[in-house]
Formats: sequence, structure tokens, C-alpha cells
Amino acid sequence: MLLGKNKDLTIAATGNSKKKHSKYDKYINETHIPLIPDEAIQSLSESDMLKVEKRMERRRKVLVDKCSELGLDVVGSDPWHKPNPWEFLVNKKYHIIWCNVFKAASSSWMFNFNILAGYSPEFLHKTKEIFLHLARVRYPRVTLEELKQAQNDSITFIIARHPFERLLSAYRDKFMFAVPHSFHDKLGRKIIRTYRRKGFDNHAPKHPTFPEFIRWLLDQVKQGNYLDMHFVASTRFCTPCLINFDIIMKFETLEEDQLYLIEKTGLKRVIAPEWRNMGKGKNTLELLLQFFSQLTRRELDGLYDYYRYDFELFDYSVASYYNIAKPNEIKIPEAAAIALGKVSTSTKVKA
Repeated sequence: MLLGKNKDLTIAATGNSKKKHSKYDKYINETHIPLIPDEAIQSLSESDMLKVEKRMERRRKVLVDKCSELGLDVVGSDPWHKPNPWEFLVNKKYHIIWCNVFKAASSSWMFNFNILAGYSPEFLHKTKEIFLHLARVRYPRVTLEELKQAQNDSITFIIARHPFERLLSAYRDKFMFAVPHSFHDKLGRKIIRTYRRKGFDNHAPKHPTFPEFIRWLLDQVKQGNYLDMHFVASTRFCTPCLINFDIIMKFETLEEDQLYLIEKTGLKRVIAPEWRNMGKGKNTLELLLQFFSQLTRRELDGLYDYYRYDFELFDYSVASYYNIAKPNEIKIPEAAAIALGKVSTSTKVKA
């Protein structure tokens, strides 16, 4: 039986009483979600479950304390203080709610949420359709009131990742490996035209360099422009100080955290940790050193200012990045003044 023809099941899965038809209906059969065989089920031991439970308690406490300290738990009119239910996926049938932070295991969990929506694993593994588009057919946007009501009997989770790791992952995925003629491919060409300095040789990359991308990003932040969902701060995207999260998973402990969540939601026969788009080649430390060493400390300051709440709320550090960043460039007039002895060297920008 196709779910698109069964109104009651549609309501159970999505919380939407309006029956909608889409081109994806033929791929959906929520009445027959394949179960994972017993021998393939992954789980944590009782002691590991307790260990992860304590980890989650610490993370929730850090989040609550920092939200209060920074005044982010007070509702206001700006994007940092206004609850944003827009990005949440609510599955009422399985009592699980997720705020999808892009470039934080988003492809992996979009796969699982599409499984829970009734798409078959076989279809998802071979389709060229964008997972988010498939998901939004089954998980319509909710209002804040609808989200809060669904949270009464559901587990709500988020996946956090070091802001700079997430940013680099987004840059590489969307610009270095951009699909030809895609939105990001065209945006990359625009960034090059605006930010590439004259004198680059013919061997310059066809995509924006990392410093060019960062200069563009910082200008967007400074001008208050809209930021792509892959680059926007997760605090602004999911407003975790204003919407409650039961489980805070982290990229660094994702393997255990995922198993913990799946166990807590009772879904270990239905979904499993899914590893998708987990890097293209070099390991993370190599990549971080390669790319962030191209930035100046002033540029790091700008990035930290924007992503500060992500660092604070999810307990990440920026310190090591300043050890690999380049000294700030001194503007020519200032350098000339120093050379002439008209400006004290103590007034130089920190190196």
C-alpha cells in the first residue's frame, strides 16, 4: 500500500492533516519499512550507555549555563534571539525530532530520516534526488507551537561540530568540488572576480581559494547579508537556547552518540549509523593545517566573532588555530610610518 494513498499514516509520520501528492509518492511505503536483521544490529553495552548519558548531561549543562551567561535564552527580535523552528524535521510516528545542521553528519541523518519517512534503502542508495528535497515532502515545515507540542513525547537532537571544521568541510564540498553550473559554482566564479588579486598566474585554481572565500564570507557577515545554510552559524540556525534539545551529539564522538540516540528512541531495528560524505581524501588535521595556515590572525578574529556562540555553547576551542595562522599584514602607510620612526612599533597590529 502506498503511503500517499493512506491519510492516517501520512498524519502519523508528518503531523500534517492535509494529504499532499508528489512525484515521490511511488517510492514511499511506510507500512513496510524493512527491519535490520538481529545479527546486524549495533548497540552499546550498559556501561557505555551510562557513560554517554553522563556525557549528554554535561553537554546540556554547558549549553544551559552558556545560554544564560550570554543572554541567548531571552526571546528577542533579532535572529540570535528568535526561536527558529523552520529547520526541524519532526517525525511524530517514531517520536524523534532533529534540527539539521548542514555539514555536521547531515547527509547521514537525512538518509535515516528518509528511511523513517518510508523511502526504501535501495531507492535512497541509487537515487540522484537531493535527500533534503525528498525529506521535505514527508516533513513539512512546522510552526513553533507545533514543534513544542511534538516535543512533549519525542526526543529532540542536534549534531554539533567544531565551527572551523564545519566551515572548511562546506568550503571544500561547495566550492572545490562544486558541481559544474550549480549555484555554488556560479557563486565561486563571482567570488573570484571580486576578491582575486591581480597578478595570479595561469595556474591559479578555477575555484575560490580559501582566503578568497573567507574574505567574501566576512564581508557578507559585516554587511548583514543572508548566509547560505552550509555556512551560517548553527546557533542561529537551530536557536538551541530557545528550543530544548534532549540529546547533543558531537562529530568527535559520533559513533557512540548515534548508537545512544538510536537506543533511546527504540529504533535499533529500523535505522543504524550511516556514514555518508565523510571526507574526500586527507585527514581532518592535515586539511585544517593546510587551509587555516593561509589565513591571517585578523581573519581568524572575524571568523571567531561570527561563530563565537557555536564555540561557547558546544564547548569548542579556537586557541590552536592562532598557532598556525599568519601574522596580520601591516598596511603600507603604517609600515612606512614605522620605518620612518613616526609610529611606535608598540602600535602595530598583533602578530
